[in-house]
Amino acid sequence: MNTTRNQLIELLEGKNQEFFSGQKLSEQLGISRTAVWKHMKELEKEGYQLEAVPRKGYRISGRPEKLSESAIRWGLRTKWAGKNLYHYPVVHSTQIIGHQLAQEGASQGTVVIADEQTAGKGRMGRKWHSAKTDGIWMSMILRPPVVPQHAPQITLLTAVALAETIKSHTNLSPAIKWPNDIFLNHRKTAGILTEMQAEQDEIQYIVLGIGINVNQYLEQLPEEIQQTATSLRQETNKSWVIAPIVQEILATFEKYYEHYLNNGFEAIKQKWESFGYKIGEKVKVAANKQKYEAEILGLADDGALRVRRPDGLEENLYSAEIHW
Repeated sequence: MNTTRNQLIELLEGKNQEFFSGQKLSEQLGISRTAVWKHMKELEKEGYQLEAVPRKGYRISGRPEKLSESAIRWGLRTKWAGKNLYHYPVVHSTQIIGHQLAQEGASQGTVVIADEQTAGKGRMGRKWHSAKTDGIWMSMILRPPVVPQHAPQITLLTAVALAETIKSHTNLSPAIKWPNDIFLNHRKTAGILTEMQAEQDEIQYIVLGIGINVNQYLEQLPEEIQQTATSLRQETNKSWVIAPIVQEILATFEKYYEHYLNNGFEAIKQKWESFGYKIGEKVKVAANKQKYEAEILGLADDGALRVRRPDGLEENLYSAEIHW
């Protein structure tokens, strides 16, 4: 991470597209005007549109479509989510890097994001296809002051943030399949992987993985998932710039996360149920080495999935596979 570059972006952003003199930038950043100019050239290489006018200074008039650390920082409206940011062109898995950073003491809200993952993974060790530049592949470190038993609520909270972001950004109607998938038109477009390091009564950290299919067409996805997956582009017939979506996810997540810590799970539960997939419908359940049909009723107060068996018995599921 280039701290000076980050400070430069924040200063220019704060000017709201007004010009900022090279002398003032030099003074506030504690670097020479030549160094300021060099940083501006680096921003141009990243795809920023810059204006430099004698006696007026610099301003950024347009940002790049290409994902980069600077592109995410420009316009990021959060207090802590994503403020510590690592962007990579290619990684095995953002989750792996997230764990390493968390173990080294990285702060809450630290984000690892990549253009491509070569070994992306989903829930229960399944592979997540993470094609280059076509999606959002990121992980965020959290250090929530909650007991480990409540960690699944973080997954449900994240699902709400993703569903809200997709809805507001695209005008689509996403649905949340318990516990961690986002569906569009009955096809999966996003998933969440929550991995935790904890002691009996304390969470040391959570690495929250998020994967979203953004700009793929169906034929670009692996053949084995073309019948069950989709993307924002497939559903809208439109290509999307990824950085603004990432920014909105982080801002929406931060809002709900802070509300959750201050006020509990109830509001998150209600939001989740407003997006809940197949609520009121019968599905096939595989849980506790049993397979049976049940009706989805919603969420229990602790985030478990409430279902009703054919004999009328209601139960809460904490780990299950849901099919239809």
